[in-house]
Amino acid sequence: MKNLYVISGVTGMTGSELSQQFVAQGHTVIGFDNFFASSIDTVKAIVNNPSFIFYNYDINNLVQMDEVCEKVRSMQSEYHRLVFINCAAVVHTKHFYEVESTFQTNVLAMKDFLERAIALKADTFINCSTSEVYSMQSWNENGGVKESDYLAMSTAEHSQRTSYACGKLMTEFFMKDAVDKKHIKGCSIRFANVYSKHERFAEHIIPHIIDNLLASHVVTLLENSKVNKRTFLHNIDSCRAVMALIESENALDGTVYNVATEEEVTIIELVKKIANKMGIVDVEIKFEGFRKSDPERRLLNTDKIRNRTNWKPIISLDEGLTMCVNSIEK
Repeated sequence: MKNLYVISGVTGMTGSELSQQFVAQGHTVIGFDNFFASSIDTVKAIVNNPSFIFYNYDINNLVQMDEVCEKVRSMQSEYHRLVFINCAAVVHTKHFYEVESTFQTNVLAMKDFLERAIALKADTFINCSTSEVYSMQSWNENGGVKESDYLAMSTAEHSQRTSYACGKLMTEFFMKDAVDKKHIKGCSIRFANVYSKHERFAEHIIPHIIDNLLASHVVTLLENSKVNKRTFLHNIDSCRAVMALIESENALDGTVYNVATEEEVTIIELVKKIANKMGIVDVEIKFEGFRKSDPERRLLNTDKIRNRTNWKPIISLDEGLTMCVNSIEK
């Protein structure tokens, strides 16, 4: 039976992969994006497919959202399930400090998108949140912070960057409240450092490193990179997590799920791995600038989603970086 999926941020890393997977399975996707952090190239393989209906729209534009919902209303009776997936987010690091932007997109627009899904009697709503909510306490001696661990304000960062994390946290409250009131089924996902072979906007660390290496054999990093470690989640795996949760009835309880890998790597090691794949052996690293309130680690425990679904990451960091390099060099 065919489903109808409505996806915000559809050309972003997770949204684009979801669209291609759903269309390949015979479903229909209605998606929109304003290209704030992506481009149409991420969905070029399906952009002319009749099962992919795309709008160059902004989730903050209520008139445009009215039009999207009218399209959904005209089609939904033909499908078994109507599923909304919110992938829209102000995600570039430099925009974490833009209080108005993060509040508008991540709080007000998400709440409106959720209310529209409920009004259309959608079956399920998946809310893509962020591991940023864990801030400075994003790891512990038990192998990673859990969804049930307290988010203590005493250890949270005290800067405008907190507005991004707090905004996404609010979306999780909206999600849980809607499910508890039996308006809709759904859950929230705290992704950790999603990357994609399509990502060419150098605000994130992997494309930043690649761009530096393409220009010269010198990579410029923040001073924080001398100690920072991260895990990286390929968008194939972030997509698979969304799909696994949609298909797991007991997981759609309004709660939060961590989605991440356990392959922790230092930023300096990451530079060397990418340089090696590009055939560069004499890479030089320079350190300039410092970012306040930047967690040294962001290691998440993923037992919850692994226990409630059959999800586990299948793309290793080595494989994912190879995809990134091969895609760019072609």
